[in-house]
Amino acid sequence: MKFGEKLKEQRKKHKLTQEELAKEFGIARRSLVNYEQGASYPKERGIYYKLAEFFDVDVNYFLTEDEEFLTAVAKNYGKRGFDQASAILDQTAALFAGGELSETDQIAFEQDMKRLFLDSKEKAREKFTPKKYRKPSKD
Repeated sequence: MKFGEKLKEQRKKHKLTQEELAKEFGIARRSLVNYEQGASYPKERGIYYKLAEFFDVDVNYFLTEDEEFLTAVAKNYGKRGFDQASAILDQTAALFAGGELSETDQIAFEQDMKRLFLDSKEKAREKFTPKKYRKPSKD
């Protein structure tokens, strides 16, 4: 179950409307709708902790490895990067629908896909960003 599904489940379990929950967290109702639909994720990690405290669940209930990855991608590469990464994760999950790989191999494959995605984004950034806009290297 993804973050949005978990959020919606908790909201309904606590008999809250989207408007009420959005108001509780000081966010726009549209943002909450986007979270629940899986169209976006909170950009600030602190929101995951606030939600976990509010609903009295462990933060890991909301914050899975995919959500962490997608949050970082959105922060560094914007909506387009987020959409690309989401598509890759969806396609990767579809590859395993037949269940022919062990769970360990599936996890390893997914981690490699994430690493390849981030590496390609960094190489593209280096190649296509004009020198005057590049961040200085930490070396």
